[in-house]
Amino acid sequence: MNRLDGKVGIVTGGAVGIGAACVRRMAEEGARVATLDRQDEAGHALAAELAAQGRQVRYIHADVAAEAEVARAIGATVEAFGRLDVLVNNAGIAGPDKPTHELSEEEWDRVQAVNVKGVFFCTKHAIAHLRRAGGGSIVNLSSIYGLVGAPDVPPYHASKGAVRLMSKTDALQYAADGIRVNSIHPGFIWTPMVEGYLAGHGGDPQAQRQQVGALHPLGHMGEPDDIAWGVVYLASDEAKFVTGSELVIDGGYTCR
Repeated sequence: MNRLDGKVGIVTGGAVGIGAACVRRMAEEGARVATLDRQDEAGHALAAELAAQGRQVRYIHADVAAEAEVARAIGATVEAFGRLDVLVNNAGIAGPDKPTHELSEEEWDRVQAVNVKGVFFCTKHAIAHLRRAGGGSIVNLSSIYGLVGAPDVPPYHASKGAVRLMSKTDALQYAADGIRVNSIHPGFIWTPMVEGYLAGHGGDPQAQRQQVGALHPLGHMGEPDDIAWGVVYLASDEAKFVTGSELVIDGGYTCR
């Protein structure tokens, strides 16, 4: 229960899904956590729920694709909690499921703005605070599709491949500062984003869930907590010798 005791963390896209699970587990392990998101109702509700349990969690509205909002939110976190030790770059969108030749520039750019520039902006504005704390951990949420390809959602796959390489670059760049940078690569996790993705293809939602789950050798989709516990590990001092790595949590999807 104290794996993150004394640490201050930020989770982007932390109001729902994987992000909310990360906020819960990090707070339960002793961290003070700022949740950055645009979903104000869900974000405030999560913060209130955890505050009622005695956890120190704050919700801050921020669009990670807007640098000024990112800088303000990170500054507000440090002002509230006094330091920054952990950054979890979780915010992301799927984007349209169209072949590359049918995508508009606007559709492509929107996915890159959130999934790639968002990681860049948050990392950029967190580094000085992590250095001031004497080091820390950055955890970037990539995907199985940052490791392997698939014939769908090209902007999303491109963005997650970028996040994988950004993680390795920054792991090398900031190792001397004691800042560790790692990527997590989830398989299909039952979240609102995946639910929406499947709904966009029509058909029976439960049958689709079973079909996609069967793509994983373990025979089912994952749950948000499956990823959140990986985040807790990489954020903790248990992972003090882990940087530039890829933590694959995918039910065996990429073993083939």
